[in-house]
Formats: sequence, structure tokens, C-alpha cells
Amino acid sequence: MAKASAKITTSSTAEYFSKNLQQVGFSSQVKAVLTTLKEAVDNALDACEEHEILPEIELWVEKMGSGTLKGSDKIRVRVLDNGPGIDAEDVPKVFGEYLASSKFGRGRCSRGQQGIGISAATTWAQLTNATGARVISKTKAMRKAVSCTVEVDIKNNRGVVKDRETLDWDRPNGTSVEFTIDGRIQLNGEAGLLNYLNGTVLVNPHLTLHYNLPTAAGEEGGKAMERTTVERVSTVLPQIPEATEPHLHTMKLGEFIAHSHLFGRTKVSAWLKKGYSRVNEGTIKELIGTGLKASFFEKNVDALTDVEFKDLYTKIQNIPLMAPSTRSVLMIGEEALAKSIQRLGVVDFFSVVSRKPTICDFKPVEVEVAIARLQDRVGESDDPVQVLRFANRVPLQFDKAACAIVQAIQTVNWRAYGLGQPKESVPIGPYIIAVSVVSPFIKFKNASKETVDASEELVEEIRRTLIQAGQRLSKYIKKEFRANELEEKLRYIEQFGPILVDGLCRITKSNDARKKKAQDGLMKILGRDADAASTALEEAQKKLGGAAVEADVIDVDAIAAEEQMPAGKKVKKPKAAPSKSASTAPTGKKPKIILPKKTAQTGAK
Repeated sequence: MAKASAKITTSSTAEYFSKNLQQVGFSSQVKAVLTTLKEAVDNALDACEEHEILPEIELWVEKMGSGTLKGSDKIRVRVLDNGPGIDAEDVPKVFGEYLASSKFGRGRCSRGQQGIGISAATTWAQLTNATGARVISKTKAMRKAVSCTVEVDIKNNRGVVKDRETLDWDRPNGTSVEFTIDGRIQLNGEAGLLNYLNGTVLVNPHLTLHYNLPTAAGEEGGKAMERTTVERVSTVLPQIPEATEPHLHTMKLGEFIAHSHLFGRTKVSAWLKKGYSRVNEGTIKELIGTGLKASFFEKNVDALTDVEFKDLYTKIQNIPLMAPSTRSVLMIGEEALAKSIQRLGVVDFFSVVSRKPTICDFKPVEVEVAIARLQDRVGESDDPVQVLRFANRVPLQFDKAACAIVQAIQTVNWRAYGLGQPKESVPIGPYIIAVSVVSPFIKFKNASKETVDASEELVEEIRRTLIQAGQRLSKYIKKEFRANELEEKLRYIEQFGPILVDGLCRITKSNDARKKKAQDGLMKILGRDADAASTALEEAQKKLGGAAVEADVIDVDAIAAEEQMPAGKKVKKPKAAPSKSASTAPTGKKPKIILPKKTAQTGAK
């Protein structure tokens, strides 16, 4: 007798993700800690920007002991922000319910959209430590803050509040969320916490960040913590653009039909014009010209059959439509990015390019690139450059080989711009290449949003932006090479010139005074008259009221003001900022040649 078939059951969204957390970033213990932190920070930044608050975030990642999983540690992750706070009735939805989001499908350039990540962190805390998220939140309208523990009801996909109480809090508004999870802390490397924090700081120049992480000793022992503060370099909040509707040429048939269900008893013409971008009366007339009757567009959407939907969809795909608007794209800006990149370390050169928003695969996209050379990495000239990838201002740290950003970097011929580059690989040298892609409709390869899908149009747009940044880099490297080459020649003259002067003085039987005068003249011609330079510098400082002359100054405004020119045209070179050695040059009668010494790191732009 055949065995009876098993009973078919249904599962909630929470139940599915609780069994497949690897799909949303919890595939390893290191990723679990990073994903938990990232989701909490993303939520804080989005909330602050939504309510026009300059974000100030403090976070803690601390080892508390041994975890319940084999080879894991018990980790406490806490994020505190100065955002608007969360209403008490919304707290269980935010932290305990999957797909509960105010941003899902809105077509905005926000970091989080689906409402999965922070609920997955709560689930991970439940599964590994039998406790959910500990939340404290207060809005300006609340007299006291609400404190509670939120857990996920996995069977029913809803948040459950436990241990709720009210308390006095030392801030007018904000949210604190704390998770106790199993994981492993990794500070350095591409998947390290420091790499994530540096990336977050770079693309959020308006952010003040305080982070408390274990020191090298604390990473092992779990006690020593170090607090670091990174101040904001801009007080200008990013202008969050209005949401945009989807474009008809980006929809699949099933999506097209499902989208109609949101409008119910609405005429077809009104649905097309209100529900999609770039559809107007002219578009309706074009569709009538393809054979559809005018009366068809007066029908209600909910009265259409599947055959009519398919016929309409097919005809739409065969008519030209105006590309979607690029006004929905958010950009960091060259000036803000140029200031922010200097928070990553001691930078002696950088190039920043923000291309105008464009359309890739019928979706508005904006690409920004920053290339910087770090002085503390000069000894790593044979190592690959550090690549920082961002999608909607969120750092991407895993699965980089399949990412559109890395593929675009590999297609650029960096040798033409003065960098070493192995075949079909990223360039080498003490550089950081940061690429930010922003779009309301970024296509990721997985639910954890770790890799940007590599379409041909997007890769080409990123490649063009990298080429523009590479051209600016090339100008500096070539200038530096010529300066070093000339400096080497001057050193030879400086080395053998005195010998020549000494020989000529012996031949002409000149006295010591004449010999001294000839030597001083040679030094002045070579730009080595240090005494004259020091005197002139002191006089200049007196005229400026004793203000010290800064060394290693990078003229951010000059770089940010450089206009973007079309490909093939020469870019007008801005006036160079004073270099480290030029800042000590005499302000009076200048020598013919003033060049930096080879031993000094050249920082002139």
C-alpha cells in the first residue's frame, strides 16, 4: 500500500527567515556581529535624515564571555542615536515583525527598504541567547521613555513586548537598541568592524560617530574597551528626494498585474498615469495607435482579465517611453566627499568625481568615486588597493568578486594613469578606491544586499566615473614623477657643484670670500637657501599676526570646484595649493626653482 502523502502546511515569513538567516547576512559568526551592527546603524541614520536631524550615534561591541554555539563568543551590540524616537505601539513592529517597513516599494534612496534586517537580528538573538532586542525609545511628545524587550513570534510573524516599563531618560528623544548574540568580533580586514565604520563615516560626512570597541587585548580577554570619536565635517543634511514611481519598461508581467491590485476600482488610464513614471496622455494615444480601443482605457482596472493585461503589457513594451526622471537620486557631492575622505587617515592626495545622474536599465543611477593615497600605507606599494563599495550609502563588505563595482574597477586600464595592475585584477598601491552607487531601485544579487548586480549599463557608468577620477590622479602622479626626476638632477648638481667650485677656485687662485660667495650663489639657484627661506617665513608670520603656516594642507575647495568636462576635452587645472616644502619658501625674491626634497612626502595638489 502506498504511503499517505505528508500534510501540506504553510509557514509565516518569520518562520521562513528564522530557518534561512544566512540569506540575510547571518551565514557566519563574524557576519552575524557585523550585520547586527549594520542594521541598527542604518535604521538610526535613516530615521535621523527622515526627520532632518544631524545624526550623532554611539555604539558598543563587546565580548561578554563564551557563547552557546561551538567556538562562538557572547557578544553585546548596542546602538544609541539622537533620532526622533519610536512610538510605543510601533516598537514591536520595527524590531519584531518581518516586512514591516514604511519604506517598502516607495522608490526612495533609503538604506533599508524591506523591513527584514533588524527583525532578523532580533531573531538571531532569540535563537542563540533566548532573548530578543532590549529597546529604550523616547519621542519629543513622550514625558518618559519606554523600555522593553521585543521578541519575534516566529509562528505568527509579529513582535511580542516583554518587561515593559517607563523610565526617566537623560535625552529629549532618541532610541537605544541592544542585542546579546553569539558571534565573533573581527576588527580588521575587509570584513572587519573598523572597515565598516570607516566606510560609514566616508559616505556620511554629516555624521558624528562614537564607537566603543575592544582593544587588541580586549578582543581576546573581552574587557579592555577603547572609545573613538569621529566628528562630522559637514552640517548640511542630505536632501532626500521625493519618491519616484516605477517605470513600465522595468516591470515583469506578474509585477505589472500585481501592481494593478493596489488601485482597485480605478480607470486604466488613471492607473497608468498615477502608478508609473513618464506616462501621460500622449502615451495613452500611442497605445491607442497600436490597436487598443479608447474605451479600453475607461474600464476599471479590477475588471480586466489576464488576457487583457497581457495584451496591454505587450503593447507597452513595444512603444518608446521617456526615460525615468533622475531627480529621485540622492548624491553626496564632491565637496562633502572631499572633506569626508580626509577622516580615513593622513591623505597626501585625493581625487573625487560625482557624475550627473543617468539612466541604467531604465532606472535612475548616480555614481561617485573617490581615490585617495594614504601616507601611512606607502610601504604597501605591492599590495592591492583597498576597495570600498557602497550601495545607497551602505558599505558592502562581502562577495566582492561578483559585484558590479569590482568588475568595473578591473576593466579600467590603471597602468595608463600611473598605477601598477596585474592582469584582470584591481590595481596595486597605497590607495583607497571608494565607489558609491545610489538609486531608488538598486538590484542586489541576494536578500542580504552584499553585491550589486552587474548589468552592462551600470558597469559602464561606474567605469566612466573611475576613468575621470583616474585622469585627475594621473596628472598628479606625472607631476610628482617629473618633480622627483628634476629633484634627482638637482641633487647631483648639489653633490658635485661644490667640488667644481673648489676646483675652479684652485685653478683661478680665488680667495675664500670668493669661494664662499660662489657656493652661496649655487645653493640659491638650486633653491636650497634655507636661511633666507626661514627669515622670509618669520617675516610672513609676523605680518599675519603670528599665525602658523600649515604643512600638508590639501586645498579641498580647489578640488571640489574643478568643473566636470565632457570626455575628450581638457579640464582646466585649478590653482595649486601650497605644498609641504613650498610653504617654507621665501616670500621675497623667489629662486628660479623651488621643488620639494625627495625625502619629504610630496602633498601638493
